[in-house]
Amino acid sequence: MGLSERQLQVLAFPRTGYDALVCDGSVRSGKSSVISVAFVDWAMRTFQGQRLGICGKTIDAARKNVVEPYMAMAWPTRHMGYRRRWRGGENVLEVSWRGRTNLFEVFGGKDEGSRMLIQGRTLAGVLMDEVALMPRSFVEQAVARCSVPGSRLWFDCNPEGPTHWFKREWIDRADEKNALRLHFTMDDNPGLTPEVRARYERMYSGVFHRRYVLGEWVRAEGLVYPDYEAALEGAWEPEGGAPVRWAVSVDYGTQNAFAALLWARQGGVWHAVREFYYSGRAEGHQMTDADYADRVGALCAGVPGEVEVIVDPSATSFMAELRRRGQRFRVRHARNDVADGIREVAACMQAGLVRIGREACPSLVRELGGYVWDEAHGDGERPLKADDHACDALRYLVATERVIRALESPGDEYRGVFGR
Repeated sequence: MGLSERQLQVLAFPRTGYDALVCDGSVRSGKSSVISVAFVDWAMRTFQGQRLGICGKTIDAARKNVVEPYMAMAWPTRHMGYRRRWRGGENVLEVSWRGRTNLFEVFGGKDEGSRMLIQGRTLAGVLMDEVALMPRSFVEQAVARCSVPGSRLWFDCNPEGPTHWFKREWIDRADEKNALRLHFTMDDNPGLTPEVRARYERMYSGVFHRRYVLGEWVRAEGLVYPDYEAALEGAWEPEGGAPVRWAVSVDYGTQNAFAALLWARQGGVWHAVREFYYSGRAEGHQMTDADYADRVGALCAGVPGEVEVIVDPSATSFMAELRRRGQRFRVRHARNDVADGIREVAACMQAGLVRIGREACPSLVRELGGYVWDEAHGDGERPLKADDHACDALRYLVATERVIRALESPGDEYRGVFGR
């Protein structure tokens, strides 16, 4: 299968006079696969004995999104003769070709402190995967490290809001930066089947559909989960014979509300079947950790066996109390990335992987109806922090259990490209 015009433009980038390449657009548009091949190929033809950077939001993300798919491609070895070796203990990809060897060091840019990890390096180039998810300080530090003559910058990302710093600094000012900006859509990935494209159309709604399917840099407005009503259901009853897995997700509060949701997973779908919701401020009485642990126990009444309890990671004393209760509870720290978690909840609601009892979880249903983006402060890319405790508990379950993995097939983007 051939390459699209956009993918050919990426491969041709090293023969242009641009200093940087920016590839943005929809998910599964073929940009990540081709940019990794073009980046390594350019480096091997240009340098000998140099270090280059491969950056993701975390080292694990860069390894899974860039290194592992690249290592799985047959094209670099079969057609180019590259010898590739992943040195996992050092987070380094070593590539050799015709007497040349270069090292591609993997970095993670998850927060402001990450810039210290790359500071002091001298790089011949850098590939930044999902650059819009990284803090500006890390990206600017990585750019500053590229001081070897002939070095170039390679960026790819899906869109965020129209005021995002990367859009303002690199997309809107591409000419000033001497950067080539290539905008991708799903039409630019010849390896994407109609069935997979239809699946991604179904995965996203509202602002997430415009960003990740249409590839637009648009502002978040209105309800965070505009299609939440489609996820509501009546009383849940287990299907005979099918195994059920149980979990509780907790957003911990003392004066703020404490929200706990009981979940049943059956047939790949998570059902919110009960809730406990208590506001110390509204009730005029503050509960203790022991009180809350008792309420979680009562929430699980009639549930057989061990129950996984996913807890707000800041609630260390409450988690300690749960662990003192013995083998009944298996306690986990919640995955608490707000932006990623919201995207995953929206996609899982859209796909029918998360269902919420309309009568069984009234506080959650009430909060979902008022859970809106905060347009008054910042860039409007965060939800309004008011009356959101059950919504946070919902996000903790979906994000920590990685429910979205049922919708993701990591090989889709690379199938049919470069011999796969």
